[in-house]
Amino acid sequence: MLTALTGAHGDRPDAVTVAGRTSSYEDLLGAARAVAADIGGARAVAVSATPSLETVAAVVGALLAGVPCVPVPPDAGPAEREHILRDSGATPIEADFARRGDHGTTEPAAPGDPALILYTSGTTGPPKGVVLSSAALTADLDALADAWQWTAADTLVHGLPLFHVHGLVLGVLGALRTGSRLVHTGRPTPEAYAAAGGSLYFGVPTVWSRIAAEPQAAAALSGARLLVSGSAALPAPVFRDLHALSGHRPVERYGMTETLITLSGRAGAEVRPGTVGTPLPGIRTRIAAEPGADIGELQLTGPTLFSAYLGRPEATAAAHTEDGWFRTGDIAAADADGVHRIVGRASLDMIKSGGYRIGAGEVENALLDHPRVREAAVVGVPDPDLGQRIVAFVVADGVTGSELTDFVAAHLSVHKRPREVRFITAVPRNAMGKPQKKRLLTDEFEERT
Repeated sequence: MLTALTGAHGDRPDAVTVAGRTSSYEDLLGAARAVAADIGGARAVAVSATPSLETVAAVVGALLAGVPCVPVPPDAGPAEREHILRDSGATPIEADFARRGDHGTTEPAAPGDPALILYTSGTTGPPKGVVLSSAALTADLDALADAWQWTAADTLVHGLPLFHVHGLVLGVLGALRTGSRLVHTGRPTPEAYAAAGGSLYFGVPTVWSRIAAEPQAAAALSGARLLVSGSAALPAPVFRDLHALSGHRPVERYGMTETLITLSGRAGAEVRPGTVGTPLPGIRTRIAAEPGADIGELQLTGPTLFSAYLGRPEATAAAHTEDGWFRTGDIAAADADGVHRIVGRASLDMIKSGGYRIGAGEVENALLDHPRVREAAVVGVPDPDLGQRIVAFVVADGVTGSELTDFVAAHLSVHKRPREVRFITAVPRNAMGKPQKKRLLTDEFEERT
């Protein structure tokens, strides 16, 4: 899987840069081989996934040794860390760049064996370990390299966490697969992205929103080849601002820990805001919609899907349909050309109000089109008359709730207007910028706002 490290693209003295420190492929491979020599035969190893060359070397070392690697969020609390280590049976390890290993006798895992165990966010219970094989990883990275015309000539820039699919699998292993130079900025600030001089940039909506808010930083990306956004929906106003300032229409893609990336826009093709493109090669999708509805749960099958939830056969079975398709839990629609649009999560973003099925994302995008709205999160709350009523949590200045309700009603169908607008100081988000909507409905959150 690590073709760049095996010499397919030649060595580069500045092949990998993380938080200002640079390594050649040769030095990275030497440090990784030292790790591999130490951990051979282990059940699994855990890596505190700080943005560092040591994290990259430790993950690569585990792959070389054929030992499943468990990236742990460096800011994980004691309870979360203890759960991950206990559940996975992983032994914590560290890499030392001062050490070098030789080829040794380690043997990589077979393509179908576990390579990574990534833990979910645990929104519906304790975090579950998602087992990913090297076959799934390589299938996904090769498909994305084709979709994004990603080659060894690129310089990839991002500053994303190294314990998620986006930052680690795409943002590190993708570079080591294609041979592209990697610049991890440590933190994904507009200034760092602007100064990096990349051809390919990865970001989440929070990152792109902050860059769009600084015109000089956005303009500095005009020399890039492709901007990619993922992990959450990119608001249409941010898409438009980036296009106006940088000349780029960001490509959006869709994926989950359990599926890796399955849908994406293509480099050089038409890109429409609010869409996540078409299925990657080998991926099949279907929309499980109720009769008469044009949106429903997105279900998937293909070579990039996870092997199982670690030690949870019942949860693994429950995540699949009787005929073996994975239930994403996301509500989506697809047009006649196969271009998909994600409406939101079935549990929170499919609102049933007054007999209508309404996607929260559509209402959020309408609110974000208002010039005084900076953030918006829409949920459905129980209502004795409507079943659910639409409630909008908004970060804005100089506008009233009734004005925003009227604004949405003028842009969308009247039944999609918020019945209530609550003004807050910030939408709560996780490390990848995804809104944590359940927190909006807690007393703890409302007391803070």
